[in-house]
Amino acid sequence: MVIADEGELVRSSRKGDLDAFNTLVQVYQRQVYNLCLRMLGSAAAEDAAQEAFISAYRRLDSFRGGSFRAWLLRIAANICCDELRRRRRRPAASLEAALEAGSPADVPSHLAGPEEEALRRELARHLQQGLATVPAEQRLAIILRDIHGLSYEELAEALGCSLGTVKSRIARGRARMREYLVARRELLPRRFRLKE
Repeated sequence: MVIADEGELVRSSRKGDLDAFNTLVQVYQRQVYNLCLRMLGSAAAEDAAQEAFISAYRRLDSFRGGSFRAWLLRIAANICCDELRRRRRRPAASLEAALEAGSPADVPSHLAGPEEEALRRELARHLQQGLATVPAEQRLAIILRDIHGLSYEELAEALGCSLGTVKSRIARGRARMREYLVARRELLPRRFRLKE
């Protein structure tokens, strides 16, 4: 969905225009949900995404301009980081989480046949497992850059850190992902196997 004037929608939303804010939600809901999904897994992603939009609506007055998308994704990222901290303080093993860990990502595919679909799902599962091993701040930087396509400048704004820190987090996170995948290359579909 393309927005004619995002700034006008934000201004209208600040004045209480719920339809304008709903338009912003429609534009960004997939990106926010995908960020939460990759940070938390599917069990908590919907709740975190919903919480992000509620928080954004309540905090519209704190938006000072710039990239609304970066601002919104930062809110979602903060909610995900809070949830990850909560999980570390109160670890709990649930049947839902165990079942979720064994299931592939629910991402639609346009591949030809069942074998290609199975390979894609297997790769998605390995990538998600690898992402889960990357520290949260590096994982967030990778997700925002490589999946959501934020520029380095938008990332610096969204993460509230310097450009050098953003680049460092991305480089370290990608290195960890590579180590994870190289160590498990035999589990990857043959065409995706990395060489040492």
